[in-house]
Amino acid sequence: MENILFANRKACQDLKNLSKTFKDKKFHLKNLIADTNRLEKFSLKSKGFFYDFSKQRLNDLLLKKLYELARETCAKESFSQMVKGRMVNKTENRAALHTAARDFTRDHIILNDVDVVSEICRVNKQIKNFSQNVRHKKICGTTEKPFTDAVVIGIGGSYLGGEFIYTALKYFIEPVIDLHFLPNVDIDNFGQVIKSIDPETCLWIVISKSFTTTETMANLNQALLFLKNRDLDPSKHLVTVTAKGSPGDSPSDSRLDSFHMFDFIGGRYSVTSAVGGLPLSLAFGFDIFERFLKGCHKMDLHANNAPAEKNIPLTAALIGIWNSNFLHYPAQAIIPYCSALSGLAPHIQQLYMESLGKSASFDGQILDNQTGVIIFGEPGTNAQHSFFQLAHQGSPFPIEFIGVINPVYNKIQAKSKGVYNHQELWANMIAQAKALAMGKDDDDKAKYFTGNRPSSTILINDLTPESIGMLLAFYEARTVYEGFMLGINPFDQFGVELGKILASNLREHIREKNKDAKYDFNSLDSTSKFYFEILFKGSL
Repeated sequence: MENILFANRKACQDLKNLSKTFKDKKFHLKNLIADTNRLEKFSLKSKGFFYDFSKQRLNDLLLKKLYELARETCAKESFSQMVKGRMVNKTENRAALHTAARDFTRDHIILNDVDVVSEICRVNKQIKNFSQNVRHKKICGTTEKPFTDAVVIGIGGSYLGGEFIYTALKYFIEPVIDLHFLPNVDIDNFGQVIKSIDPETCLWIVISKSFTTTETMANLNQALLFLKNRDLDPSKHLVTVTAKGSPGDSPSDSRLDSFHMFDFIGGRYSVTSAVGGLPLSLAFGFDIFERFLKGCHKMDLHANNAPAEKNIPLTAALIGIWNSNFLHYPAQAIIPYCSALSGLAPHIQQLYMESLGKSASFDGQILDNQTGVIIFGEPGTNAQHSFFQLAHQGSPFPIEFIGVINPVYNKIQAKSKGVYNHQELWANMIAQAKALAMGKDDDDKAKYFTGNRPSSTILINDLTPESIGMLLAFYEARTVYEGFMLGINPFDQFGVELGKILASNLREHIREKNKDAKYDFNSLDSTSKFYFEILFKGSL
């Protein structure tokens, strides 16, 4: 990729000039969507996946210029290099091979003299055997009772993706092992989790690449104390997902088994590795996890092979750049009209904001353009009764609606106002997108809707593992494409380090106070001293 800052690219200058013309009333969305052929021209489809961007603020010329930006930034070439295992994560000198974790077409990918495909297959075989033995009650806990629950101890990318997929799939398939997630170092998170489990029939899955993550290690120690106090042997209740050779992979540790993670798969892209594979296989079976991988692979192939003008994640990334850098929207909402997808927005928050929230280009130049936006969301129709007042009449932001064509529940249903619940759900989804675009004139300004508020709509067939896999891989590919076109590294996350360093320094003072009740905090700044004194006092 050329060392040209995003803002200095010719396509960017053209888009900047075009963005000024979109202030003209003729480019109001109510006028743009009046074209009877607009949906056909501004939508893309891959088998089982539909992307409608007809209600985005763009026209033929603008879309042409966006695809010129993709070509000028060599976005597809960079994506192809990533899939082949090139060192696209340049700041950490690593490949980014999350796609290899679900690649069913390649026998070998050699990285640093190691066959990546062989290593992934080795871990997947291990996951399959272990999960089958647990589910078939061949592996049991200390008291020989079969496992009924598993607690996932991990934070960030070690749980968000897995929790999203688990929440979605359990609408479709009844889990044999119920999963619980313990990410937060907040002791009340632990307290709530242990209310939901029987200690004798619970497996603990500790996920950390380095096995040094502060919150995860604190929760591990809490779990070990919990087991000890109930005379339960950790070696019969604990497994780890970690890097080869990490402290969590040590043969001297008491655990049932250890499953390897790899440097070439970053945390927020890791749900198709052992990070998601182990807990999801325990819950639903390895065959379901494999079906999920095949759905991801299907979208990966499309993202890598489809030409730019037909490429769904690439097009979505371009529209994201247009909205943030040229129309200056600071946020985007993700609104799945499906309760099963309630974990999607939290996962995409991390995926997108940790990947794209950067201030420097991939080669270290300070940027003066927008990188990433605030991602948030909640399922519809709940969101309509939460923040859609702001969406329609407050500060505008683009929305991504997601519809599932076939619900899981297919029993006898009541009608309300002549329609079934799922039909009512779709009526609302379609109406909200239309209302945001059209707006409404009214002499009473409190009832006036400006309209011209952009949205896209994604449709998937159902909540099968394959469909959920396609949806996940779409967002991953879209995020990567946006990073490549912005000229930033979507795989590092140095922005999370400073707070950790400061917390580590402050922790030393707490440790000293725990050892010596007479220790004071006078060496600290006045604000830190105030908060620590309140903490140890126990009240205001």
